[in-house]
Amino acid sequence: MPISAPPSPRRATVRTDPVVRPARAEVPPAAVPFRFRPVDREVLWLYLLTRVAVWTTAYCTRRLFPASGDARVPEPVLAPFEHWDWGHFLNIARDGYFPGGPGEGDNREAFFPGFPLVLRAVHVLVPHWTVAGLLVSLVAGAVAAVALARIAELHLPGSRAGGRAALFLLVSPCAVFLAAGYSESLFLALALPAWLAARRQRWLLASVLAASATTVRVSGLFLAAALVVLFLTTRRDGGAGRKRAAAWLVLPGLPALLHFWYLYGRTGDPLAWKHAQERGWYRHFRAPWEAWSQTWHEAFDHVQATGYAAQFQADLVAMVLGVLLLAVLVVRRRWPEAVYIALTLWALGTSYWYMSVARSSLLWWPLWVGLAVWSVRRRWVTLAYLCLVAPLSTVLAVTFMTGRWAG
Repeated sequence: MPISAPPSPRRATVRTDPVVRPARAEVPPAAVPFRFRPVDREVLWLYLLTRVAVWTTAYCTRRLFPASGDARVPEPVLAPFEHWDWGHFLNIARDGYFPGGPGEGDNREAFFPGFPLVLRAVHVLVPHWTVAGLLVSLVAGAVAAVALARIAELHLPGSRAGGRAALFLLVSPCAVFLAAGYSESLFLALALPAWLAARRQRWLLASVLAASATTVRVSGLFLAAALVVLFLTTRRDGGAGRKRAAAWLVLPGLPALLHFWYLYGRTGDPLAWKHAQERGWYRHFRAPWEAWSQTWHEAFDHVQATGYAAQFQADLVAMVLGVLLLAVLVVRRRWPEAVYIALTLWALGTSYWYMSVARSSLLWWPLWVGLAVWSVRRRWVTLAYLCLVAPLSTVLAVTFMTGRWAG
């Protein structure tokens, strides 16, 4: 049998009082705006998986739906992402707005300079233009997904609303534009952290981020208006601090003014941006009911090819959803978000016809947050949403990747 070790002799024990250390104050996650958390890693894993899904769709598309029906060799790997607005962004980043003087004819001045400037900067390190554009959207989309999740958590702390909001955005019908070399991802990567900072009363940071978002899209001005309303409805302290915070809120409007001033200096037209929108995309001002009527005509009266008609139909549906979202925000007295959505709908709903309304829904963060909160309270919402949008997202991705109009 084994021999056990002899017991060790007892030692006299000396009782000592425990060392009392000052308690560390626990800082809630919301108090540290940009600290990386385990929840953020989950969102990023979700983001990477959806990027794999997009690239899988692109791979299959270029092989199954080539431009030439009897092609023996598939199109280049990056070809599915080199369509429509990408050409405008590329031209601006590579050649500027007026490489041959005013009157180029492609109406590139209708696009704000933020995305082309970032694209050109990344191109210094990444020689291939398309790869550079995809890289900008890849990184910006990751930032946007995490920021959206954090905004949703402010509405239901401790729940899974954050991950749901990111999921709903990343698989939404027009989500392919978040992966392409378009400006939506970069705008969201600046606008959502700006909103998050404003919700935490960090007005200087919010204003700087919102100003950066305005360099990317005119929607930054709508975000600036929402920030002003949020400031007026939430900030309580007075004195010099309030005046300084209010002064910072002027910043988001400056990039748009500088862009308009630059275009005026080159063209002599103070409304050069608006006129480019009108020439290229028929964004003449019309009453909302007239715009709705014209879009309905294009969608259902067989005057357009079926692909274009389908996109007009999608824009009609998106406008209805936007109006319903606005109504919900007003009823719930979410005035800042309501201002942002109202200005967006007004800009999109008062032109000759609806265009890119469905794609613009990517920028409606109150929609994704509201759906996420609803899904936490009603479990069936997530399943119903995924079953509805998964085929639409795939079809629109294939439509865009084959060079057809997709929003």
